[in-house]
Amino acid sequence: MRPLRGCRRRGAIVGTVTLCLAAGWALQTPGGVSLIVPQPNINATVAQNILLSVEYSCRGTATVEWKHVSSWGTARIVEWKSGDYINISAAYKDRVTTFENGSIQLLNVGMRDAGYYFITVTEEYGTNTYGTIILNVYEIIYEDLHFVAVLFAFLAAVSAILICFMWLCNKSLYLFQKKTHKLTASTTEEIELETIEC
Repeated sequence: MRPLRGCRRRGAIVGTVTLCLAAGWALQTPGGVSLIVPQPNINATVAQNILLSVEYSCRGTATVEWKHVSSWGTARIVEWKSGDYINISAAYKDRVTTFENGSIQLLNVGMRDAGYYFITVTEEYGTNTYGTIILNVYEIIYEDLHFVAVLFAFLAAVSAILICFMWLCNKSLYLFQKKTHKLTASTTEEIELETIEC
């Protein structure tokens, strides 16, 4: 009978250990982070404000980091931990706004802002995920053409008004000269008639 008690005891220990492991596994906060980039390619014009939109989710707290890579080099834009700190680099201090979902907004973009934007979301358990957004920035050329077109239309309108004014002045002068000529002719005839009558 003794060996039977030993088996029960070992079975109880194995059962207890298994139960503890199962409970620990069930209560453990699973690692893993997901990231969604709804618009991976953005077109913007100079001086426009743009939103680099993402959405991340994880069970724990995460650290979010944005970097910009272009032909001018690589620059770290911002890094923050949800509810803890925000570290914005000096070059972007007055130009970037962060959001809790991981998105950032860049104000007054220029040609140097074109390039690749990389986001890294790192969970406190060490799991991380990456996302990329391509930003294309274009200069505004049509405003210059618009200004030239408006100036040309204005000058054409002023020219048309001046031509009409000159035509009216010429017509008035012609009528005035014709009337003056008639008056001079009629006055001369009256003087001649008076001279004949005398």
